[in-house]
Amino acid sequence: MSQGKSGFELRTDILGMAMGLLENNREQVTNSFYSIPEEERKGQRIPVTAISTEEVVKTAQDLYAFVNEK
Repeated sequence: MSQGKSGFELRTDILGMAMGLLENNREQVTNSFYSIPEEERKGQRIPVTAISTEEVVKTAQDLYAFVNEK
């Protein structure tokens, strides 16, 4: 019989999922900028979306809460 993942492994996986989600969101913002015709975005700068540690932890907590729902 195989053992499940430890709590540490689960939290590490969920942190990775949270980071991936936030990175995908950032990529969508960048891609939406480039989907605007060049004439319309002339003079505008590429939006820079920083991902803070706090955002990663908050997102991971939200994902973890969802997983723990019964």
